[in-house]
Amino acid sequence: MTDISELVEGLKNSDDKKAYQCLKQLESESALSANVYPFFPIFVEMLSNVNSYIRTRALILIAANAKWDIDYKIDEIIESYLKHITDDKPITARHCIKALPSIAKYKPDLKLDIENALYKADPTKFNESMRPLVEKDIQKALKDIRKL
Repeated sequence: MTDISELVEGLKNSDDKKAYQCLKQLESESALSANVYPFFPIFVEMLSNVNSYIRTRALILIAANAKWDIDYKIDEIIESYLKHITDDKPITARHCIKALPSIAKYKPDLKLDIENALYKADPTKFNESMRPLVEKDIQKALKDIRKL
C-alpha cells in the first residue's frame, strides 16, 4: 500500500484520474481503520479550495472518517460542511448530500443540524437539469437519516 501521506498529497494532483485513485484508496482505508483520520485538518482546508473536485474529495473523506472522530472535529466544522449542500457545483452538492447520512450515523449529536440544513436547502439555484437530481438526493438523505 502506498503511504497514506502520499495518497493525501495526491488528492490535489492536477491529473484528476490519479487524484481519484488516491481518494478511492483513502476511502477504503477509512472504512477499515483510523489511519486516515490524522489528516483531517487537510481535508478541512480542502473544503474551501476553488477546485470543486478537491472540495468533493474533502467532503467524501470527512464523512468517511466520521466514525473515527473521537475529537469532535466534525462538530467544529459542520456549519462549513453543510454549506456545500448548495455548493456552486451541483455535482459537489450531490456528493455532500449523499455523505450526510454517514455523518449522522456516527455523529448522532449532529443529526438535527444536518436535517435542518437539508430542509432549508434551496436547490432552485441549480439549473433545471440538475435541480430534480439534487432535490431527490435531499429527500433520500432525509429518509436515510430518519431511519437511524
